[in-house]
Amino acid sequence: MSEEPTAVRVLVVDDQQLIREGIASLLSIRAGITVVGTAADGRQALAKAVELRPDVVLMDVRMPELDGVQAVAVLRGRVPECRVVMLTTFDDEQYVFQALRAGASGYLLKDLPAEELAQAIRLAHAGVTQLDASVAGRLAASLPAPAPEPAQLAATLSPREIDILRLVASGRTNREIAAQLYLSEGTVKNHVSRILSRLSLRDRTQAALRARDLGLL
Repeated sequence: MSEEPTAVRVLVVDDQQLIREGIASLLSIRAGITVVGTAADGRQALAKAVELRPDVVLMDVRMPELDGVQAVAVLRGRVPECRVVMLTTFDDEQYVFQALRAGASGYLLKDLPAEELAQAIRLAHAGVTQLDASVAGRLAASLPAPAPEPAQLAATLSPREIDILRLVASGRTNREIAAQLYLSEGTVKNHVSRILSRLSLRDRTQAALRARDLGLL
């Protein structure tokens, strides 16, 4: 099968063979993505990244030989044009900070749907950092809060949008927010889009950090 000319080339790295092959299989049937190879640890990942020149490396955090965070730092030096998205079961903010400092372009948990993972890979390739919603919430909660700006916020967002921003920052999905506020999921999605636009934010991660700055957590 010929490779799509505009497809994002992905290298999948995980020390568990079943998970590694499963992720590669799921991604290979997604539009706009081509899996160019797999690796079982950080050292293999470095060698294959240099050889295959993927656009995005999907990297597990804890692996033998060379763990994912260490591999990210080396890989970004050897193949600087390559983006790295961490995919793990660990949502500890220490791992998140370490991975982002090392140069990762995202930090996601393995329980997300395959299409969301595929979209995160596409966004990483486009230069957009992606964090799992719960990870973003924990990350925001771990940061020191500056003085809140309630007057500025009230002038920018409606009371309903402030409620939704607070729930986004706590890691709730659109579906969970809709259930809690008795709204449709589409209405919540529209509110989130308006919040991002009015606060000049790029994504939910930035929204979570902004909510922390505004004293909403």
